[in-house]
Amino acid sequence: MAFSLPADTAGWLPFAAACAAVLLGLAALFAPRLMLSAIGLAPSAGSRDALGGSRASLAGFWLGVGLVSAALYDQPFVQLALGAGWLFSAFGRLVSLLTDGATFRAILYFLLEIVLAAAALAPAFGFISS
Repeated sequence: MAFSLPADTAGWLPFAAACAAVLLGLAALFAPRLMLSAIGLAPSAGSRDALGGSRASLAGFWLGVGLVSAALYDQPFVQLALGAGWLFSAFGRLVSLLTDGATFRAILYFLLEIVLAAAALAPAFGFISS
């Protein structure tokens, strides 16, 4: 199976959503303190468990899903899986916005997650055809 870059919008949207997951995963893997502070969580001094959790839960999942989705960007089930992940991330963020209060950063991340979910799901549901 040869890898090729997307040739149309229906391919580029899920590919871009997958690349965003890969980039976030790399950031969480190699700069976990920066990633945790970016989402509003600062590990306590000397806490290696928080760094390990960031590398395992955030980096591992984002890298795994992102790399597979980038390689198989034109497969509808892969697009659905990636889109569902981003959509449920946005849902969790929405629950937090409604129950914990809204901040500018939380609203910005919510909108980003919605855009990434839409980018992955639009081709899978036929809103954008190739």
